[in-house]
Amino acid sequence: METRLIDGLALSNRLRGALRERADALHARGVRPGLALVIVGDDAASRVYVRNKVKACADTGIYSEHVELPGDTSEPALLERIGALNRDPRIHGILVQLPLPGHIARERVLQAIAPDKDADGFHPLNVGLLATGQPATVPCTPAAVMALLESEGIDPRGQHAVVVGQSNIVGKPVAHLLLQKGATVTICNSKTRVLADHTRRADILVAAAGRPQLVTGEMVKPGAVVIDVGINRLPNGKLVGDVEFQSVLGVAARITPVPGGVGPMTVTMLLANTLAAAERQATAGAGSASSTVRA
Repeated sequence: METRLIDGLALSNRLRGALRERADALHARGVRPGLALVIVGDDAASRVYVRNKVKACADTGIYSEHVELPGDTSEPALLERIGALNRDPRIHGILVQLPLPGHIARERVLQAIAPDKDADGFHPLNVGLLATGQPATVPCTPAAVMALLESEGIDPRGQHAVVVGQSNIVGKPVAHLLLQKGATVTICNSKTRVLADHTRRADILVAAAGRPQLVTGEMVKPGAVVIDVGINRLPNGKLVGDVEFQSVLGVAARITPVPGGVGPMTVTMLLANTLAAAERQATAGAGSASSTVRA
């Protein structure tokens, strides 16, 4: 069987053209969409991610405010800074880059972001809305997974989807999204006894465990669609996913590569969330003084 690669970079480039048009439409209304990217500490990988997001904003016509705070920043100081961004009319979306230093409680920080400016979709209100099938800001990586499936014309309805990983950031929300599309969903975690017994039954397999090359070719159903969310750096510096790519080639019908699959689309979904927030806030403020301030 020939395995087709799902090119997330190409899809991302296509979608960003449409996002640029939406940003231009907001500019014409006197609204410049703005995203605040907050990073605490000097984690090298986080710095790369933030730098890529800043560039993506610039390419799409979104104003970005890059907030760098030292690693010893206190939790109250960080919460105060987030509060200021919540009140800033130039900012329509806020992202706090994870992970945070150990002395800062991640959940308190995520809850401090105003739900309507929650560009990452991690606020408990958005999490609850998503879980109950209501309109919500969807976390960027799960949104990317669904966009990749849609781009390939893959309808989850009636299919068996297996999600490997149950994180609040990827595993659980992508499972909810697949359920809402009519899939039968199995979620596997570190306590799953024989992982392969589940993955071999998957028509759609989403690997999001954060473990390099966990899923091998013998664990994949012939003809399955494999979405590899993982991005891991091996001791030799090579980037790999949660799927052993070479062994899955010739087994799966389609697979996302690492890099070049889910990663570029995750950033694109962040831009889409920011633009959607700006559009909502501009509409809510139309005809009021607040809409004038945003200009």
